[in-house]
Amino acid sequence: MRSRRGMMALLLGLGIAGCQADPNAPYLWGIGDPVRGAAFYAQRNFGDTSRWKGQPDRAAVAVEQLEFLTSEFATNPIYAPAVNPAVLQTLQAARAEMRGFLGIPDNADPQVVIEAMRRAGAALRAGNRAGAEAALSGPAFPAGPQVMLERMSNMPFLPRCANAAGMAAAEIARLDRMRV
Repeated sequence: MRSRRGMMALLLGLGIAGCQADPNAPYLWGIGDPVRGAAFYAQRNFGDTSRWKGQPDRAAVAVEQLEFLTSEFATNPIYAPAVNPAVLQTLQAARAEMRGFLGIPDNADPQVVIEAMRRAGAALRAGNRAGAEAALSGPAFPAGPQVMLERMSNMPFLPRCANAAGMAAAEIARLDRMRV
């Protein structure tokens, strides 16, 4: 039992170290479950969106991770049947809050938003503003890329997102306890 806990602590520590360098890196270098990884890092990524003021690349990660978790908790065959419906409803409310602030339509395809934010964040980290603007063009972003980047650079604290971040992490911990 003690060695199992030690191994879990080591893996978690390695995962934290790996994700801090590249927020879009696969959880535990691809051997971990990306849904678990997104839930574990939800507090950091979208728990306080105001911390990303002036960092649109980090705001892109927050948007991407919120969209990803909401979509996965609703549709993933492993998580959808097991997730507490209140957690999913809270994530959906947080996504609506985030989309409302950014001007992303309610009916935008989550996968389109996820991929666009992933590309925009990567482009911004590489210093490629034109690439970020290209990623944020299209019907999912009717305000246009410049407005999107401005909004992502001035993220306020979004209380529903903060609440959803805590609930997502707690839900994964609850599901882990049920599996043991």
